[in-house]
Amino acid sequence: MEQATRGAAALSASKYAEAIEHYTNAIGENPGAVDYYIQRSTAYQRSLKYTEALTDAEKAVVLAHNRARRELIKDSQLRRGIALYFLGQYANARFVLDIVKAINDKEKTLAVWESRVATKLNAIPEGDEQRNVTTKSVPDVDIDAAPPPKKEDNPADPPSASRPQLPPAPTEKPKHDWYQNNEQVTFTLLAKNVPKDKAKVEIEADSLEISYPLANGSDFNYNLLPFYGKVDPATSSYRITPTKIEVVLKKSEPGVKWKTLEGELESMSEGTETSGGPTAIPQRVKVAAEAAPSYPTSSKTGAKNWDKLAAEEGDEDEIEGDETSRFFKSLYKGAGEDAQRAMMKSYQESGGTVLSTDWSSVGNKYVAPEPPEGMEAKKY
Repeated sequence: MEQATRGAAALSASKYAEAIEHYTNAIGENPGAVDYYIQRSTAYQRSLKYTEALTDAEKAVVLAHNRARRELIKDSQLRRGIALYFLGQYANARFVLDIVKAINDKEKTLAVWESRVATKLNAIPEGDEQRNVTTKSVPDVDIDAAPPPKKEDNPADPPSASRPQLPPAPTEKPKHDWYQNNEQVTFTLLAKNVPKDKAKVEIEADSLEISYPLANGSDFNYNLLPFYGKVDPATSSYRITPTKIEVVLKKSEPGVKWKTLEGELESMSEGTETSGGPTAIPQRVKVAAEAAPSYPTSSKTGAKNWDKLAAEEGDEDEIEGDETSRFFKSLYKGAGEDAQRAMMKSYQESGGTVLSTDWSSVGNKYVAPEPPEGMEAKKY
């Protein structure tokens, strides 16, 4: 139980490797817990380890049927359908999503996944073998005999005569980063030499999909669904450079601080009986300007709330505080997004001793404190 609680916390914080480790330990203690497999499948999927995600989802389906619990069957089949989608098995994904629909056609994320699968299938010509269903309602998985997923980047698929062969996955998975302000979320996928004419970036109100061809002939796919909060696709944008894909997501609710990039995919309601107890659902918190983050400082007037400073209105002569505060407000307010980001990072990491507006020089390294001559930086 303690391992599952830690796993849920890690998953909510987007620490997927840690979540996988905790849920693996939890499964070792209670191998019949359906929800542990569902949650570990989620962590695998968000780590781009789609084969392992499907393996766990299939085990969850078998265990849920053994317990004859409709809610658990629905949740495990939904997770299975999602994993099949990411593996490019769109006909199988539609087949499984139809099972979910038959159990509960009001499942909150079902329509989104049905639409995504339909779009993929519509692009496949009639008569193509990829449109054939090759899976079963309940997969042939022996829970006792099935070994745990290997911890390699690209483990082989579990043996299955009916499962179609897939192209090899990329050996390296691009890293990603994100940050936000009151108006937008900026997501960056660190991918080199992405062909602009062949890359596909789809921004929807609750999801993001990025795909492009790789040098080995396979395709890379990155999906975020759902977002922590809603975005406005019409005013969102993206750009592809030689080193990255940068996506700017405009928040539908300005001022809502996202705790994580992704929200919850499962719809397990309060009181649903699972072996691991109720699943915690992160709550979004709308923060006023006064509650925006402040950063460490050596100033005698205390920590500076940069977002508050930038949001204040009025002429410079009406600004309260000393000349230093007025200068910082003016500098931050007039800076671009990268400059503001550089200011916050350098000021925070250096303990208020360094203030840089050059993101290219501070963005990829730790900004060490540089105290005035004759003084010493101390950690508290």
